[in-house]
Amino acid sequence: MTGPADSIIQAIATSLQLKAPQVTRTVELLESGNTVPFIARYRKEITGALDEDQIRTIQERYAYASELEARKVIVLETIEAAGKLTAELRDRITRCSTKQELEDLYQPYRPKRRTKASIARDKGLEPLAITILTDASKITDLDAIAQPFVNAEAGISTAQEALEGAGHIIAERVADDADIRQWLRQRLWQQGTLATKVKKGATDPEGKYADFYDFAQTIHKLPSHRVLAINRAERESVITAALEDSSPEALAFIQQHLASKLTSTTAPFLRAVFEDAYERLLHPSLASEVRAELTAQAEEVAIQIFAKNLRTILMAPPLKGKVVLGIDPGLRTGSKLAIIDATGKLLAHTTIYPHPPRQDVSGATHAILGLIAQHSVEVLAIGNGTGRREVEQFLTTHVLPHCPQVQREIVDEDGASVYSASRVAQEEFPDLDLTIRGAISIARRLQDPLAELVKIEPQALGVGQYQHDVNAKRLQISLDQVVESCVNRVGVDVNTASALLLRAVSGVGPVVAHNIVAHREHHGPFRSRVQLRDVPKLGDKAFQQAAGFLRVPESVNPLDNSWVHPEQYSIVTRIAHSLGTPVAGLMAHPDQISRLQPQAFVDVAAGVGLLTVQDILTELQKPGRDPRTTVESFAYHPEVADIKDLRPGMVLNGKVTNVTAFGAFVDIGVHRDGLVHISELSSSFVTDPHSVVSINARVRVKVLAVDAARNRISLSMKQAGAQAG
Repeated sequence: MTGPADSIIQAIATSLQLKAPQVTRTVELLESGNTVPFIARYRKEITGALDEDQIRTIQERYAYASELEARKVIVLETIEAAGKLTAELRDRITRCSTKQELEDLYQPYRPKRRTKASIARDKGLEPLAITILTDASKITDLDAIAQPFVNAEAGISTAQEALEGAGHIIAERVADDADIRQWLRQRLWQQGTLATKVKKGATDPEGKYADFYDFAQTIHKLPSHRVLAINRAERESVITAALEDSSPEALAFIQQHLASKLTSTTAPFLRAVFEDAYERLLHPSLASEVRAELTAQAEEVAIQIFAKNLRTILMAPPLKGKVVLGIDPGLRTGSKLAIIDATGKLLAHTTIYPHPPRQDVSGATHAILGLIAQHSVEVLAIGNGTGRREVEQFLTTHVLPHCPQVQREIVDEDGASVYSASRVAQEEFPDLDLTIRGAISIARRLQDPLAELVKIEPQALGVGQYQHDVNAKRLQISLDQVVESCVNRVGVDVNTASALLLRAVSGVGPVVAHNIVAHREHHGPFRSRVQLRDVPKLGDKAFQQAAGFLRVPESVNPLDNSWVHPEQYSIVTRIAHSLGTPVAGLMAHPDQISRLQPQAFVDVAAGVGLLTVQDILTELQKPGRDPRTTVESFAYHPEVADIKDLRPGMVLNGKVTNVTAFGAFVDIGVHRDGLVHISELSSSFVTDPHSVVSINARVRVKVLAVDAARNRISLSMKQAGAQAG
């Protein structure tokens, strides 16, 4: 890499406190078609053990800097073609470090729509404007220098009209001045206030936006969720919003910046022009820019929150090797039951009606106990939707006393209906009703959350804040990265994974994922990683990127069901030889492996460094380890089933369902989540709720206030140490 690339690399390295060679090598790996998960896991020697977040940051910053350099070339060529490129301007453009700075410098030369200034230029008034700006000290009478520009044919009847047109040209020059724009923009960020007023005739029946009917706050103190709420209220025509600043101070800076143009003769005229430049051009333009950037920053926070929540959901602990009975609760329409085996295969399904209007308690009890006995059900997975508490009560009273060994779990069913109606669900279960598919999804979510939830659009999972108000493309990119990261961190069984799960594997993608499933269906289960090479379109590069993340439990080679990459198998052979055991028996001796010296197996010439050897030895001691934790049992208070049962002061068990910038929402079993405001998360000051709680976390909360009319529950985690009451 030469030229601008060298400076880009150095700038990125400095900002991230990394060494330039680390950044260079990482960029080279990325540009060679390697994925972030592959680089992070299998190229540690090359990157210096950078993690996924660091690699993605390098990727994003290098892309930004490359786009900036490409834009500089276009800007320089455009200005030069217009014959207006000076050595000073070229130098300033070349040294730009942000796109905003570059666009400020390009502003005077950018093609513009028809403006008051362009009309004045068409009338031949630019020489007059230049004279006023460059020869101010020589001017003793403005009317006198304007008089030669009076031209009835051009529509200029008086010297005053000529001066007015020249003023428009000067105002545009002031508004295009990069230094003025940058100073005023920075001032807006520091002191600008976003003020909102209720719109005349606005309709807001539920008072959702009442907080913004008469509101003002400096923008550097505005939290991200408030910015997005204001934007939504403005979009829905409930309020008007304006970014305000002190014009006297702004005008004082403009006058100071252009002080050399002000003389006793020109000052009154130019001060009026400067005021026009600020009020008509500069402030509206910069206010629009700043609000757009304010929104972009708020959206980025919302996207990051969504991404964190999604990662927590996808990395929820699985309940492996269990036969699960999924229950999609229902009252009038009945509760749908679906039993899946330890691999997620559907075994049976039915519908029970233990609640009004049928109230067939006896029939429902007989049916569910029969299914539990017939299929040796080990766990009940109960969806947390409408009817959950009634179903729990039915199970507690009529079912569980007869099978106390059966475990009971509550499963978040957000998005289950989306999956049920999806093309994927139709292909999996073409002959089943939507509601039965929902029960299957609930059971599978408990068994393996990651494998099931990748089938659902993340936006349907009900987490985050204002996710429907942010940049859809940026949100999708971020969420896709989270899915990719989680899938590759856990690994995938190539013989059971769905095409949707496989497509997130490093190097695979939609086409190859489909081909893997088709090959599996036509030829039977894969018996080795090498067999993956027979899959159409899975070439050498794709195999290199994917092989380490794809598991083949049916293989005779135990390494095919581990994190060890095929390119590292020869190292394992050397390790096995050193212990006098075949590779197949190596993993049965973790104690011997732990006593080995990693340095003994380093082969620099072959690209096998210490980090790689250490990873291999760790994997051999705990092959195929799952980074996810184990499922924790959980139960709501048995006597609190409705918001009407709540009383201030109660201390209850709860499960975090959503984390936002302003706090966490907690399910306490009353069909309505309560809010633990950020100020009530901890006795210590909290800046980021994610530092205290995460989705699915089991917490103890104290009820602070209940507003049944508005379905609002205020909770606290500060004083919730007492037993649930």
